[in-house]
Amino acid sequence: MTVHNYLPRVVDNELRERLARIGAVVVEGPKGCGKTETAVQQCASAVRLDTDETARVTAEIAPANILEGPTPRLIDEWQLVPSLWNAVRKAVDDRRTPGQFILTGSATPVDDPNRHTGTGRMSRLRMRTLSLSESCLSSDQVSLAQLMSGAGEVAGSSNLSLNDLIEETCHGGWPADRELPWALAQANVADYCTEVANADIRLVDGVRRNTARVRQLMQSLARATDTQTRRTKLAADAANPPLGEYAVATYLDALEKIAVLEPLPSWSPTLRARARIRVAPKHYFVDPAMSAALINMGPDQLKQDLKTYGSLFKSLVLRDLRVYAQSSGATIHHYLDSTGLAIDAIVDGGYGRWGAIAIRLGSVPYQLDKAAADLKILSLKVDTEEAGDPKFLAIITASGYAYTRPDGVSVIPLATLHP
Repeated sequence: MTVHNYLPRVVDNELRERLARIGAVVVEGPKGCGKTETAVQQCASAVRLDTDETARVTAEIAPANILEGPTPRLIDEWQLVPSLWNAVRKAVDDRRTPGQFILTGSATPVDDPNRHTGTGRMSRLRMRTLSLSESCLSSDQVSLAQLMSGAGEVAGSSNLSLNDLIEETCHGGWPADRELPWALAQANVADYCTEVANADIRLVDGVRRNTARVRQLMQSLARATDTQTRRTKLAADAANPPLGEYAVATYLDALEKIAVLEPLPSWSPTLRARARIRVAPKHYFVDPAMSAALINMGPDQLKQDLKTYGSLFKSLVLRDLRVYAQSSGATIHHYLDSTGLAIDAIVDGGYGRWGAIAIRLGSVPYQLDKAAADLKILSLKVDTEEAGDPKFLAIITASGYAYTRPDGVSVIPLATLHP
């Protein structure tokens, strides 16, 4: 099956590889990020539970009947009938052949003690909104995978100016909006945020939450982008009277389960020095356009407030880094220790493979020098006998040229990166 005008995704190869080795692949991600379209490219038959009421009823009464059809068989929005999980697991066990099912879902259903683990039978694959490379906005001259292999010097140039990036940040990476001008796309993102607060957050557990308070918490998170804001501060900032800390925790958990909020975990290597690592995660919306819409700022406002845009730019960079890193089995973290040394992104490929990235909106020499110095300090702090030497140290900027400095630190405009 195919979809017309499909924009190829980084996860296409990941999905193909997983279908070749395991019985079922569970594709997860926020609503509208392209899960169904991506799955349709590689499935042989499909059933869509969100639009086919007859199929949904059948799935509840006789789930095995829904699983019949040419494989790989796509079961779209499977979480609407959570009992399908066990039925798919049993079918995978019975058939003993890889590539049987693709399950897509925009929410993780409430925990059920009767739902068996999918270990060894199902593989979870995360999708996000379109990266700049997937949107055909990157020059694709600098490969993250090659950086992680220790490839050395970089070269290239960005076709996007700072103003272009600001507009793209407000536009967002939802495939259905790709051809829309930024103003219309941002209006859709604003509606998306409203729907999250009004309805989507209930998909996790069916609990009715105060819509106004959910939105206030989302706005608080948007204002706190790129910070390790404590729950107590979020509780105080989100509503009047303040939300309880427990309520904040449950709201954050629900937003994560519908895949619109994604924590950035701390990186905790063994250090040579005695500095203590701060382990709290940072929280980012899956697309920085959500933050821009929630704080009601468009390109004109952000061009006049580059301090605020700097935080949104970091969110944009981290979204793309997560997309690119996942394709080579790496994960993205942040680093902060008790001495105040903060590194925006650590690419952890496991097995002693890692790289460190500072994110800077501008390319002023003294800013680049300070960022490079911080990266060098980190490389000296880490116990390389345990973690290995860094494969690369880099500064990601908003525009300009990609090059490697005399100190070995690479300067890379965001719109030159690709997997």
